[in-house]
Amino acid sequence: MNSRLHWDDLRIVLAVAAEGSLSGAGRHLGISHATVFRRLGEVERRLGVRLFDRGRSGYRATAAGEAAAAAARRVEAEVLEVERQLAGQDLRPSGSLRVTTTDSLLTGVFAPVLADFRRAYPEIDLEVALSNQLFSLSRREADVALRPSSASPEALVGRRIATIAQAVYGHRDLVGGRSAALALQEAEWIGPDEAMAFRALERWMAAEGHDRRCRYRLDSMLALAAAVGEGAGLAILPCYLGDADARLVRLGAPVPALATDLWLLTHPDLRPAARVRAFMDFIAAAAADLRPRLAGKA
Repeated sequence: MNSRLHWDDLRIVLAVAAEGSLSGAGRHLGISHATVFRRLGEVERRLGVRLFDRGRSGYRATAAGEAAAAAARRVEAEVLEVERQLAGQDLRPSGSLRVTTTDSLLTGVFAPVLADFRRAYPEIDLEVALSNQLFSLSRREADVALRPSSASPEALVGRRIATIAQAVYGHRDLVGGRSAALALQEAEWIGPDEAMAFRALERWMAAEGHDRRCRYRLDSMLALAAAVGEGAGLAILPCYLGDADARLVRLGAPVPALATDLWLLTHPDLRPAARVRAFMDFIAAAAADLRPRLAGKA
């Protein structure tokens, strides 16, 4: 019997252990659950050991499965490290570059900047993943992140390129002739849901008592801005979004407690890559001109 374990075998085991189901593992690996079932069966037959107990709640690793999954995690970490180091040895700005940012930053500010970058570096294939969730740069889910954050993650390198100001906005018709103070006290509020994970905003709304009049929650800043534009209530928005919409009025100065740093980040192993350096330098230079707008002073 050939009991040799290959990396593809370990990837199957790790995915099933992490997801707890064949369908979840298939989605993670980009293959069908039937393929996962077949390949997992082949691995178990080749090794002569059961790696998972099958139950109503899903797939649970046996002791042998846990050992295999632990080994898979170690191998995966080493494979990813080698991939990053090799990718970081590129000498010219070409090839594929995957960038992650938020929908509001792309739509509200950086779409023209990325178009200019494509014209300046036509040999770089740019992939942009829009998400309010953090992508793992260590796992090569993205090469560069352009994200608002209170601090730079310790394992990453980069630079803080701007400060994003946040303020209260409402539709002109909703605010009407009321003063800002009166509108803040009387109007309905729109807020972030749990998926948005904007804890500072949640704390501020609770401290100000606005959460008591918040019955409409959304999971992205772009969605919040759309709701405010329809007159559904007041909301905290980045000034670069709120100021650009002629339907909206800003109620007071930006809220200092909600100012957020904008970071441009990559993994240390990828920093030497020419395409990564070209992108980060280009975005940082563009952000210097955009700082007044991002800070709500444009």
